[in-house]
Amino acid sequence: MNARRLLIVSPHFPPVNAPDMQRVRMSLPHFVAAGWEVTVLTVDDPTPLAPLEPALLATVPDAVKVVRAHCCSRRWTRWLGVNNVALRALPFLFLAGCRALAGSRYDVVYFSTTMFSVLPFGRCWRRLYGVPYVIDLQDPWVTDFYERPGAPPPPGGWKYRAARGLGQMLEGWTMGRLSHLVTVSSAYGETLRWRYPANRPFPCTELPFASPDLDLDHLRSTLAKRPRLLPTYGINLAFAGALGPGMLGPVDVLFAAVRVLHSEGVPVSVHFFGTSYSPVGDAQPVTLGLATRHGLTNCVHEHPSRLPYYSALQITLEADINLLFGSTDLTFTPSKILALQAAGRPVLALAYAGSALVTRLEKLNLPCIVMTPSMEDNPAVAATIARLRHLIAQKPTPLPPPAELGAAALAAAQLQLLASVSTPRS
Repeated sequence: MNARRLLIVSPHFPPVNAPDMQRVRMSLPHFVAAGWEVTVLTVDDPTPLAPLEPALLATVPDAVKVVRAHCCSRRWTRWLGVNNVALRALPFLFLAGCRALAGSRYDVVYFSTTMFSVLPFGRCWRRLYGVPYVIDLQDPWVTDFYERPGAPPPPGGWKYRAARGLGQMLEGWTMGRLSHLVTVSSAYGETLRWRYPANRPFPCTELPFASPDLDLDHLRSTLAKRPRLLPTYGINLAFAGALGPGMLGPVDVLFAAVRVLHSEGVPVSVHFFGTSYSPVGDAQPVTLGLATRHGLTNCVHEHPSRLPYYSALQITLEADINLLFGSTDLTFTPSKILALQAAGRPVLALAYAGSALVTRLEKLNLPCIVMTPSMEDNPAVAATIARLRHLIAQKPTPLPPPAELGAAALAAAQLQLLASVSTPRS
């Protein structure tokens, strides 16, 4: 029996550092070890928006074939208002996929990306080459978050409206011939079934983002050689990642609690890194207004530009307390949960009642401050103060993630469902 052959579509791929390719990147060594022949179809971007991190290339096994499709430079497409890497490479990615599928028999195509404009390729290629396709939906393709009462204005103006309109046109059609859906939240699959009742049923599997075991092992072995990113004095609370507008409520509650501790002389400082997805030089602080309102500008430090992946992971190892924030989008589950748990540092989590994040943390036995959508949630402030006092005094170490949520186990789960829809060659 020949080895199964897998084509992965991920417009972001090392040396580019972007969150939506991390599931695939961490799974590749385990896919290869399981005997699968893997090809990654990605983009050769001459002007990437995401930061470059060449060190990530070393984590890609030599056995993985990487095909890089042409991509138009932002020096030209910016005049049309187009910066999205998938849109700049769209026809080239499609044709590169056609060449790959026509030249070799693949058993399944796996889309793992938040670049939703490439997902319709799956149905096109299934019609042309008869290959089944699986989609890993890490975020909702079409969301009504910004249309809800009290929601902040959507980012991007006309670009957001155009992307949403395109998604509404293509989402149902793309899911119509889907073989399997992978999601980080079961709510995504339930929403799609409700939204498109005429579509043929497809199985859906909820898979969280894995614990970055190999990355943490590498980082711990080299940590002594790396310049420290957090101060060595005081009590450092740290958060590395983007802060969407729906996450500012928990930040507000945190700042109200920190203000009380400061008044008591507790030397707490809060550090934010990579809060904006804007390019270096264009990124603006997200927390400055809240810090000013609470009188905490001397102890809240924000670096909005994106960090290299290993630097962001290093912060989780250096922090006295790692921060985790939920969103008013109740289906949102941060990708960093297991990474924070595996880092072995105390975690302070704040999330809204009824959210998927609260449910996920309960399953992992990680304590969470549960709050309401009110920006002046006094019970949540009191609970956060008490929780911070406990973490500072006791320095508890969270239990490590269960083995079934490690990178190897979740890679095996992906292969199991990919094998279930593929037709292996004889």
